Amino acid sequence: MTPEEIARASADRMWELDAVSVAQGMELTSVGPGDACVTMRVLPTMLNAHKMCHGGHIFTLADTAFAYACNSHGVSTVAQHCSITYLAPARLNDLLTAHAREVQVAGRTGVYDVSIANQNGLAIAEFRGLSRAVPKAPIGGAP
Repeated sequence: MTPEEIARASADRMWELDAVSVAQGMELTSVGPGDACVTMRVLPTMLNAHKMCHGGHIFTLADTAFAYACNSHGVSTVAQHCSITYLAPARLNDLLTAHAREVQVAGRTGVYDVSIANQNGLAIAEFRGLSRAVPKAPIGGAP
């Protein structure tokens, strides 16, 4: 299999089991080796008391793109550490896109950056995730 085929097969297997992403209306729009894009529309049930998207939903979107990017090499990988910086509020009906990119993989640890923007290209948040490969666990199985 090519690296692109491995990325797609890994993503397809994960998506079958990814109840959280499906429940939040996310869509995996692209995946490749070390790269993934996921979209999510901001729904009324995602708004906080300030009438903006709750940061937890934005974090979940970023974490989902991170998960697909770091599992794109066909090795089961989990989050080790994640941080997010919120730059602007996301509003009702915004279409958010999280683009995850692999920065570096060394041994079993990977570094990934995820940029989240709305439909107008406005930066909403920046996320950095550190991953840990658990190669003896199948993708979609418990580590």
